[in-house]
Amino acid sequence: MSLSIGIVGLPNVGKSTLFTALTRKGGLSANYPFATIDPNVGIVDVPDERLNKLAEMVHPAKIVPASVEFVDIAGLVKGANEGEGLGNQFLANIRNCDAICEVVRFFKDPNVMRETGRTGEFVDPAADVDTIQTELILADLGSLERSIPKLEKESKRDKEMKPRLDVAKRLQDWLNQGNRAATLDLTDDERAAAHDLFLLTMKPILYVANCDEDQLHDDLTIQGQKAIPICAEVEAELADLDAEEAAEYLESMGLEHSGLETLAQAAYHLLGLQSFFTAGPKEVRAWTVRIGAKAPEAAGVIHSDFEKGFIKAETISYDDYVNLGGEQGAKEAGRMRMEGKDYVVQDGDVMVFRFNV
Repeated sequence: MSLSIGIVGLPNVGKSTLFTALTRKGGLSANYPFATIDPNVGIVDVPDERLNKLAEMVHPAKIVPASVEFVDIAGLVKGANEGEGLGNQFLANIRNCDAICEVVRFFKDPNVMRETGRTGEFVDPAADVDTIQTELILADLGSLERSIPKLEKESKRDKEMKPRLDVAKRLQDWLNQGNRAATLDLTDDERAAAHDLFLLTMKPILYVANCDEDQLHDDLTIQGQKAIPICAEVEAELADLDAEEAAEYLESMGLEHSGLETLAQAAYHLLGLQSFFTAGPKEVRAWTVRIGAKAPEAAGVIHSDFEKGFIKAETISYDDYVNLGGEQGAKEAGRMRMEGKDYVVQDGDVMVFRFNV
């Protein structure tokens, strides 16, 4: 399952520094706008201590974690919806992502330009967020202005298009009030009708507060939403350390996890994803499936033929697997369940699939 999160933000908020640390990939960092022109793409492992526990029990040849794709997108400037800066490219790259991770500057550094002609330690996170939200809203309004006349014509010929037209008009009114499309109260049917409008502000969003080291323990919020505090400079240092050194470094700062570990997990859940596991001598692997998926869909994540020929799944909850000593212990205790096509996969299930070939 390939789902991606676009890392966005104004120029010089630390996006590329964050991306480089996040993916341990040598992206370009520079103190001027548009240091990132073509979007860098990186696959990031989702930290999950349960994998390590399963590996301790099974002793596999390898461990394969779940992953999330991050895309580092060029910095946005005011007027992007009209093509200012790299606006058109920026918006197109966001449109291709499934969710948005917005990096907001909280750090103070007189040597890093906040905007053209303005340096010093002045920061204004609320204004920066408002700038990006405004550009995305204006871009969506532009899309709706082009879509609605077409939908009006189509709905006269095809009554089934009427719901899409109605929701498009509702969203247009909502956006004109300065709101993101995702915050409009929609029924499931209305949300389905809105899907093909491909609105940027309909995408789920999480905020990263790129802060100074002394702010890492602060409760930082953006538009009433708790932000993930990350010091990009600290994360860049952690990226160059081995696991033991990194753990000691985090402990010295009073942190249990790095900001990037927290971000990867938050991004995974933002996309509505969860993990189920397979465990054997060859590998212990976390497989990605959407929350609410049924057993055949989970089988299809492993191989499409598994979904087509699905018969049943032998399923053990993670807790039972660990507490009862693995597959054999769970089976002897009657905790291995035979589940059919209607079974809804739970986060952490350890599964073995039976299927026709």
